Amino acid sequence: MNEYNRHMKRTNLMLNEDTLETATRLLGAKTYSEAVNTALEQAIQLHYMRGLADMSGRGVWEGELSEMRDDKSTKRKKRPAKKR
Repeated sequence: MNEYNRHMKRTNLMLNEDTLETATRLLGAKTYSEAVNTALEQAIQLHYMRGLADMSGRGVWEGELSEMRDDKSTKRKKRPAKKR
């Protein structure tokens, strides 16, 4: 039993023949079903990845990093220049 027979739903689809042939070739699929399943999986992954990218830099964290670390580096005195 291959991975596509475990939890599958049988359905009839009207697909563009040229698109299906191209997808099958580009995805390296052995069957049309494998090509369609791979394309669907990649579409889902792409959707989630876009969602993660949309979240970057949006209110995830607000604050001052040096304060959070209790970092005193911003208050340090400058060292005198070294003599040559």
